Amino acid sequence: MKPLTFRSFIPGIIWFAIVLTLICLPSSDIPEPKGWFEWMNLIRIDKLVHAGIFSLLAFLFMRPILLSDFSPEYKWGYLLRIALAVCIWGLTTELIQKFFVPSRQFDLVDWAADTIGALIALLFCRKVYAKYLRKNSN
Repeated sequence: MKPLTFRSFIPGIIWFAIVLTLICLPSSDIPEPKGWFEWMNLIRIDKLVHAGIFSLLAFLFMRPILLSDFSPEYKWGYLLRIALAVCIWGLTTELIQKFFVPSRQFDLVDWAADTIGALIALLFCRKVYAKYLRKNSN
């Protein structure tokens, strides 16, 4: 365990800035899949990308909490708050795209994928943390 510092959140802050930059790109700046990547349009790979981006975002903010000296109950409370914040950020990004980014629009399914990403990170962290508790209780 280590103390919780601002420095431990820097990877999450950097990823947050990258996500903000990506969502503010006009659709004309986003490359279309070409060649053998065209199959991505068929399976809507962009939803998997949304889930992955937001899962990583949530995880990068959850990890410092998991590694902190907080009690398990306190950690779980923070993990839930982070997951909720990431879900709200997903909704906010869709609204930003709708109202402020040319040629982009609100997509409820993108927000659902963002939310699923946050939940994946939450479940992953819970599993990792549970393993850590079992390891230290022996």
